Formats: sequence, structure tokens, C-alpha cells
Amino acid sequence: MKKLIILGGGESGVGAAILGKKAGYEIFLSDQGKIKDVYIKELDQLGVEYEQEKHTEERILKAEEVVKSPGIPDKAELIQKIRRAGIPVISEIEFAGRHTTSKIIAITGSNGKTTTTSLTHHLLKTAHIDAGMAGNVGYSFARLVAESNKLVYALELSSFQLDGIENFRPDVSVLLNITPDHLDRYDHRMESYARSKFRIMMNQKENDLFIYNKDSAAIADFLRHRRLRMQKLAVSEKYCKDGVLRTQQGAVLSMAKSALKGPHNWLNALCAVEAAMAMGASPDLIQKGLNTFVNAAHRLEMVAKIKGVEYFNDSKATNVDSVFWALKAMTKPVVLILGGQDKGNDYEQIAQLTKEKVKAIVCLGVDNEKIKTFFSAILDEIIETRSAAEAVRSASKFAQSGDAVLLSPACASFDLFKNYEDRGDQFKAAVKALQVKTAL
Repeated sequence: MKKLIILGGGESGVGAAILGKKAGYEIFLSDQGKIKDVYIKELDQLGVEYEQEKHTEERILKAEEVVKSPGIPDKAELIQKIRRAGIPVISEIEFAGRHTTSKIIAITGSNGKTTTTSLTHHLLKTAHIDAGMAGNVGYSFARLVAESNKLVYALELSSFQLDGIENFRPDVSVLLNITPDHLDRYDHRMESYARSKFRIMMNQKENDLFIYNKDSAAIADFLRHRRLRMQKLAVSEKYCKDGVLRTQQGAVLSMAKSALKGPHNWLNALCAVEAAMAMGASPDLIQKGLNTFVNAAHRLEMVAKIKGVEYFNDSKATNVDSVFWALKAMTKPVVLILGGQDKGNDYEQIAQLTKEKVKAIVCLGVDNEKIKTFFSAILDEIIETRSAAEAVRSASKFAQSGDAVLLSPACASFDLFKNYEDRGDQFKAAVKALQVKTAL
């Protein structure tokens, strides 16, 4: 019986344990932190041996293969020891890919991959194609492979997940964009981060399809000197102008009734449409799917309109490029709530849009000096806050009827919040509280 060590007891690790158990592996799961009760219950039911709040190196180094959580960096001392011992280290995505013959649509990008994956899944389902969704959104791929047998899987994949693949090969790969993000994980080298993103199509063959954004300079630079063996399909903003999507097959679709607004969402929607059509979805059912899609929370989510001011929750915008597209989608003067844990941000990308659209910045973070220093040359109104409630109250004082308050932080959330969902939820709660107070 092959010995499989799983590092990390979250959704990815537990999913790998479920699949590994089904496939007949001898499994030991180890987590340096505390494992959530819901996952402990699953591991106990499976009869999987595990440890938490420690790594027993002596046992781990006897593994024949290690499945590593994407949250564990390759530079971690334990990972280095495992590799020096000659033990293969793979991702849960690689492990799951070995155990399915289903069609796979794999989607990555610095921004928009969750929305695009969710939309792709919705379009497939609307077209009556048996599809599952996993990866960096929802359940782990390994769990779905173990517990279901879908015709097609739509997978959202992060660069961390792609770093751990060896033979994983999607039938359709989608690369939405590449902009600076997570550079602290890649020695602050953009080329290293980009190389990780391009791993999504490295094993594709002649009959597979690679869908990519031809408007992305980083993607164009990478492709310029490379010969690709798979089929290629380039998308561009010119194919989705004014919310009218034009596919390579000649279909014309409308985003007029869609909840997705702005050029960046239309471009990503076109990628989802092309992927769904590659799996046999018809244009008429795709149009129905575009009209009925409901986006995940925290992505340009309209929360409320209070005294003529619209409040938008875009907490998922954890890098500057995301804020750029959020501001592009705004058609009203904006009070921008910005800040958090900086990831090496360069705010020059949104300087012109800030001049054109932003009337005030409300900082939401522990250390706001970088934001204040950069934007003080552009705006007079910049204030600091330390909670979502304080940020909403302050923003409401700057905003007038016909304006928009936009939470689009450009930063990670961990200085004041558990995660971006917690930040977005607290923002929404504060807006709702303001709405109630205003109505009294």
C-alpha cells in the first residue's frame, strides 16, 4: 500500500484524504495549525490518521509522495527537507487529476477567476451539461472526483495550486490576465509569477484548447517567443464592446440583462462563453445562462442605495488591477475605501482614474502611510479608519446623492479582518446599519 502524506488539514487536504482513502492509499495527514472541527469529524469517519499543531518530520520523511496544501510555500523548511529526501511533492489538483477521465476546464488569472469559473459552471448547467465546480472556489477537486462523476469539471486554479502540478492536463485552459499579485511568494519577480500562471497549459496536446486574453501585455510577452502545440483562441475587448459578445464561432450574445457590469466582466464572460461552447453548449442556452447568473459575494456587489448614494462591496479586490477595473465600471463620482495589508502595491495604475472619478479616499487599515503619501498629490480628502463601521460612516459624510461608495481595498485583509469575506461582510453589515439608522 502506497504511503501518502498530506500536509494541511483544510478543504484541499481533507479532499485529498477522501480521494486517497478511496484509491487505497495509506494516509497520514499533518497540519502545523489547528484543524477545524468539521474536518476532524470527516477524518475520524474516514479512519484517516492525522495530527494537528505540529509536523512529525520523522514520519513525514518516510512518505512515498506528499500532497501539499497550496497555502504552504515551497520555501518552507519542511518542504525543502522533503524534496532533499527525494520525495515527490504535488498539489491536490495534480493528485485529483490522476483519478478522473472527466473533461476539465481550468481557469486562472490574477483577477476575475472566481467569477469566470462560477459563470462557466452556470452556463454548462443551464445548457444541461453535467458539470461540477471546484478548485480555489467551493469544494476541492479531489473531493468532487471521489464523491461524484461529472462529465465536466470547471476548476478555478491559483498560481499556488499550479506550482504543484506535473502531468495535470485540462481539455480547455483559460488565462484571463496576469498582473502583479502575490509577488512576496515569488521573490518579487513578476516573471516567476507569470511562469506559474502559464503552467495551466504546459501539458496540453494538439486537440486541447487554450483561451487567453490577447489584450494582456504580460500574456503577449510570454507568448511572443513560444510555439504552442494546442489550439489557441484569443479574446479581446473588441469582441465584447458595449456588452455585446461576439464569439469565434460567430454567435452574438448580449450582457444587457446580466448582473455582470463593466468591460472587464464582459471580457471574462466571453472567456466563459467560449469555454462552454467548446463543451457543446448552444448559444441560445448560453444567453439564458448569462441572463440568470448571480455572481458570488464581494465582487462589485451592490449592497444598498441610501439617500441616492450607491454602496458597492468589492472586498475581493485585493490588488491594484482589481481596483482599476472596479473604478472603470463606476459611472458616478466615487468615495473609495482603500487599504489593508499591502502586497507591494504600485498605485500608479489607478492614478488617472482616481483623478477622474474619486472625490475622497477613506483608508481602512493599520498602516496607511503608503496610500496617504501617494494619493495626497491627487486628492485633498484622505482620512484614516480602523473598522468597517467607521469607514462606512466616514464615507457617507463625503458622499452626496448621485455618488457611489466603493469598498475596493487593493490590499489583503489580514491586518484587521479574518479574510476578505469577513471584511466584506462587516462592510455590508455597516451599510445595512446605516440604512436602518437613516430610515428612522
